[in-house]
Amino acid sequence: MRRGMQVGDTAVVTAVVTLEMFAQFEGEVVHPAYSTVSMVYHMEWASRKIILPYLEEEEEGIGGAVSVKHIAPTAEGSIVTVAATVTAIQDNVIVTKVEARNEEMVIGVGEVKQVILLKKEIEKKLRQSIRQQ
Repeated sequence: MRRGMQVGDTAVVTAVVTLEMFAQFEGEVVHPAYSTVSMVYHMEWASRKIILPYLEEEEEGIGGAVSVKHIAPTAEGSIVTVAATVTAIQDNVIVTKVEARNEEMVIGVGEVKQVILLKKEIEKKLRQSIRQQ
């Protein structure tokens, strides 16, 4: 990993809530609202944006953990802004605090942990997981 990332670094993702982001299972919409799944995706994406400039060619980030509290619903057409802030850097593990907001309030909070590994290590782990099935 390249040097320079610091606690306090931030990145933001903005999205307009669409039908595809609604809470749904097996294609059936449960609630016409921004889903927790979509929120987690945007939180991971904001966190990933922080690490991208620091990855070496042979490295990749992989999810290590996600903890999310979905606080309030958000309707179609609303603008969701997700901010990620680095709170800890421990060797190859990057931890970010994440917050999602709509135009009026905080709608979700959480933490995302990413692990920086060599691409060949990730490929090896994936091959091993296939053999174990």
